[in-house]
This record gives sequence, C-alpha cells and structure tokens, in this order.
Amino acid sequence: MPFWEDKPLEAMTTEEWEALCDGCGRCCLLKLEDEDTGDIYTADVRCKLLDGQTCACTDYPNRQAKVPDCIKLTPEKVLEIGWIPTSCAYRRLAEGRGLAWWHPLISGDPETVHTAGISVRGRTVAESEANTEDWESHIVDWPHWEPEDQAD
Repeated sequence: MPFWEDKPLEAMTTEEWEALCDGCGRCCLLKLEDEDTGDIYTADVRCKLLDGQTCACTDYPNRQAKVPDCIKLTPEKVLEIGWIPTSCAYRRLAEGRGLAWWHPLISGDPETVHTAGISVRGRTVAESEANTEDWESHIVDWPHWEPEDQAD
C-alpha cells in the first residue's frame, strides 16, 4: 500500500511529505486581499522565487528567509488555509479524496501535472514584471479549477 494511503499526513516523514507536492506552483501565486471584505483572490503573478517554466522554487531551503510571507505548509495548516487549491495533494488527502490521476506519484510522470493543466507553467507573470498599478487585472480564476477525476 502506498504511504499516502497508509499514513495520515501527521505521521509522514519529511521525505514522504515533500513527495506529496505535485509541483504545480499554484500555492506560489500571489494572493490579494480585499481590505473591506477580507476576501482572498489569486493573482497570475508568481513569487519571485518560482520558476515559471519548471514550477519549482529556485531556493526552496531558504525560501522563508527570502520571502518572509512564504507559508510553510504543515498538516495542521492544510485545511486552515482557505486559499490552498482544491487540487493540492495535501488538501485532497486531508479531505479524504486521495491523489488525483495526474499526480506524479500516481501517473509515474512529473509532466502529467503540466499536461493536465494543473500547473502554472506558462500562465504567470514574474513579480518583478507585474503591473502593480493595476493589481485587479492580475486576478484569475483558473488556479481554482481542476479536471474531473478519471474512473479507474
């Protein structure tokens, strides 16, 4: 039985926890908060450390020192943080939904997350190039989409 089906998130080793990340990059998109309502919106602007093609952090070990508001996801935070995408493996497991068909641990191919349209590859703007005069133009809905689960 695969570890993600056998263990709760809290019991996973660091290596197992890290293996759950599908490499989509959605959590590394900037979030905008409406000051009046507190609503959170996802922008198509990626963190300065996210590579827009590989969807990987360029300095993962030091990310929190370089980006102070970078969230270190923990089993306790998975369901507390409302903007974690529904497609996220951590969220899916916490909600009892299992890993999606396109997850590299299921498909055996790290490209599946990109071909399924889950990743941010080619759809983002670098933080340094974003039009900060017009943040509203960067709000996007696609990070909240995920393909239907395929029948086994």
